[in-house]
Amino acid sequence: MEGLLSLFDAALLNSIPRFVAPILLAALGGALCQRVGVFNIALEGLMLTGAFAAVAGSFFTGSAGLGVLIAVLAGVLVASVLALFVLGFRGDEIVVGIAINLLAAGLTVFLLRALLGVKGAFQDPALQGLSRMNLPVVEGLPVVGALLSGHSWIVYLAIVLTVAIHLFLSRHRVGLHIRGVGENPEAALTLGVPVMKVKTGVILVSGALCGLAGAQLSLGSVTLFVENMSAGRGWMAVVAVMLGQGHPLGVLAASVLFGFTDSLGFRLQGLRLPSQLTDAMPYLVTLLALFLIGMRRRREESF
Repeated sequence: MEGLLSLFDAALLNSIPRFVAPILLAALGGALCQRVGVFNIALEGLMLTGAFAAVAGSFFTGSAGLGVLIAVLAGVLVASVLALFVLGFRGDEIVVGIAINLLAAGLTVFLLRALLGVKGAFQDPALQGLSRMNLPVVEGLPVVGALLSGHSWIVYLAIVLTVAIHLFLSRHRVGLHIRGVGENPEAALTLGVPVMKVKTGVILVSGALCGLAGAQLSLGSVTLFVENMSAGRGWMAVVAVMLGQGHPLGVLAASVLFGFTDSLGFRLQGLRLPSQLTDAMPYLVTLLALFLIGMRRRREESF
């Protein structure tokens, strides 16, 4: 019992935002896509691509900031492939999304060997990670200081973007156009809204957000790249979008749930629990969330 209570300390609190941020950023991209009527399940592949691009960019340029920029550009590039096949060629979004996830998994393994000359994982003293920011007043506060201070700027940006996207969708003219395109594209088109351009732009923005998520994984939380580094977090982001019903604040709440479970599972490894059990915890919560979503939908359909 004492061992379990010891888990809930400052170290656990400090790790939660680092686990939440990648899921949240990818989920925000998925939520924007949902608002324009595109179900983006390529979040896993986009995040993984961003994680590799961030490490490769940081290693070759010697700058963590440029690594993040390259990760964002890589996410946008892969998202453009999604937009091309889904919007341009009228491909099935589920099939295209799965194809991109598989492509990203194979391509990052290939590039890891071709560009960096290693297998499995890449870590180098020359690799520049993201520095952590200590908030002057907040860091001295009990509990709150451990939770909110000492993170990379991407973590704080994720929180700001959540609020900004919420306000953008609810109050800005372009945000209202995005919602209109998702709810009734024919009516939006008659009002002069360029439906295809809006959808394309949103998909590219989702790629940029997933690139940021990948950069946080490989340069913010740690400073290395491991094959399949996203480890299902993109799928958690997809479920967070569904659980939050595409609303940025709902997505934030779902991402906190998944991030906390992921962080707790990592800490439970210190109690010598089987790694298979601790690794499975986030996915068990994901399955439970999917079950609750299904129950909610059946209840709505019964009325």
